[in-house]
Amino acid sequence: MSYNRQDTVSCENNPTADCTVQAALSIIGGKWKLKIYKALRDGVPQRFNTITKSLGDISEKTLTAQLREMEADGIVVRTVYPEVPPRVEYRLTRLGQSLEAVFASLDTWGKSYIRQKAAVVTD
Repeated sequence: MSYNRQDTVSCENNPTADCTVQAALSIIGGKWKLKIYKALRDGVPQRFNTITKSLGDISEKTLTAQLREMEADGIVVRTVYPEVPPRVEYRLTRLGQSLEAVFASLDTWGKSYIRQKAAVVTD
């Protein structure tokens, strides 16, 4: 059985109790999505190259794929301006902005985890 991300997000084929957690992780999981979120969280629309530079070693192909998934999930909106050369900007939607509490909680938990792991090593 192959992995179908849309099945995970919609929970149609996965009516288990943890489906909503799996859906959330499918939307924000992976190496780059929270980093992209962090680049966009200040509310200022960002151009593709600006996002690329802020992330460092991400390839254009990967960033494009991740932004497309985030756009399909309603987390990011892509605006194309009819200019020459074309200007494209990305920003968080209201749904994307609602991830702030999740991001802050993950940040707090991650810091606590790192401190606790360091304390175990030094004990």
